[in-house]
Amino acid sequence: MDNAFELSLLNDFYEFTMSNGYYNEGKGDEIVYFDVFFRRIPDRGGYAICCGLDQVIQYLSNLSYSEESVEFLRSKGLFSEGFLEYLRNFRFTCDVYAVPEGTPVFPGEPILTVRGPAIQAQLLETMILLTLNHQSLIATKASRIVRAADGRGVSEFGARRAHGTAASVMGARAAYIAGCTGTSNTLCDKLYGVPSAGTMAHSWVQSFPSEYEAFAAYARNYPRACTLLIDTFNVMKSGLPNAIRCFDEVLKPMGCRPVAVRIDSGDITYLSKKIRKVLDEAGYPDCKIMVSNSLDEYIIRDCIMQGAQIDLFGVGERLITSRSESVFGGVYKLVGVEKEDGTIIPKIKISENIEKITTPCFKQLYRFFSKDSGMAIADLITLRDEVIDESKPYTLFDPVHTWKEKVVADYRAEPLLKPIFVQGELVYQAPSTQEIRSYCLEQLSYLWDEVKRFENPHEYYVDYSMKLWKIKNDLLKTH
Repeated sequence: MDNAFELSLLNDFYEFTMSNGYYNEGKGDEIVYFDVFFRRIPDRGGYAICCGLDQVIQYLSNLSYSEESVEFLRSKGLFSEGFLEYLRNFRFTCDVYAVPEGTPVFPGEPILTVRGPAIQAQLLETMILLTLNHQSLIATKASRIVRAADGRGVSEFGARRAHGTAASVMGARAAYIAGCTGTSNTLCDKLYGVPSAGTMAHSWVQSFPSEYEAFAAYARNYPRACTLLIDTFNVMKSGLPNAIRCFDEVLKPMGCRPVAVRIDSGDITYLSKKIRKVLDEAGYPDCKIMVSNSLDEYIIRDCIMQGAQIDLFGVGERLITSRSESVFGGVYKLVGVEKEDGTIIPKIKISENIEKITTPCFKQLYRFFSKDSGMAIADLITLRDEVIDESKPYTLFDPVHTWKEKVVADYRAEPLLKPIFVQGELVYQAPSTQEIRSYCLEQLSYLWDEVKRFENPHEYYVDYSMKLWKIKNDLLKTH
């Protein structure tokens, strides 16, 4: 990568000033614990999708500081020579635990934990957050859109409206993981194997003497992948009749069938019904109808409720930018400091804004599944060394409204935070993008439909173990 975009400098500047201070105060090697978590689900939904871990792994695996970067920091006139030398010889040695990509997650849960020397852990903040925040946001939005399509294919079409090159590629990756069938982004296909596809723009049709000639030329070039854009002039009076003529006169003699027709404007519900009727009568019941044009989950849901005859949706700007909710809101907070004897001192941040109060300690996150139905019951945040005995009933309680209890039995408790790095060495076998997508769709199937509603979803329970709750409660009282 061009040194101008060296990711080791993609930091909020305070990370360098604090790290320099840690070094000068002799605290640079002090072992600390940071959690990544988020406080609110985008679009007031019932769940979010954790995404972006693979890019975090790539970043941490290659983290170093070039001589050019060290010299740039020296030019700021703020940093000690000892700290600059530390950066020059930097070697990543932290432990990292994370929830696998594609896992449904909920507010307040640790989705990634860093344990390591204070300087290192502090310098990771910005890159970890921007990576997880962006891809989790897009994956969460894509999941909503895919569910609205109710089994119909959704393709990500937003590269030209994305917030930069990286956002277009990583956004397309996240959308695919969450259930989209493919993307228009060719680079994402090359890098991550996300199926790319596309046909024509209106300019193709406009560049020929007539609409029919444009369709015929395209069909001759792509007889087994023929999808025609039929709304350049008039869908029902021009586009569709010319498409059917092309199918009859060009594709049929070649022994081929059309794949689809596509519209990108107009009343797509009304037009799809009309198009379906005409295609069926013309002998093309297998020709699919694809639509695009500023779609989101609500428009798609309404189209289907109104009987639209649509097989495929192309969704662009409202997906790739998560236009309705543009921030995921993940944060990176200190939760513990380790003494030389290995004892962990819990740390808490308190705020008058209750949702900003952090949960201290080195933790594990469990998901309880019913052995009877296979569905997810609740999540439980525990101390790291707590073990759940599945042979015994477990009492879950609301950490805020503590009188609300639920005793669960005949359950399976799955630990979600997996070791990724141990002392800086990668110990996690990252799955392929396709494997992450399959895992994501499987995990979503374990959530009740009530949790997945668009509006007023059922609140999924995220509880604390009694030991963790007591530590947090005691810290609140102390402070």
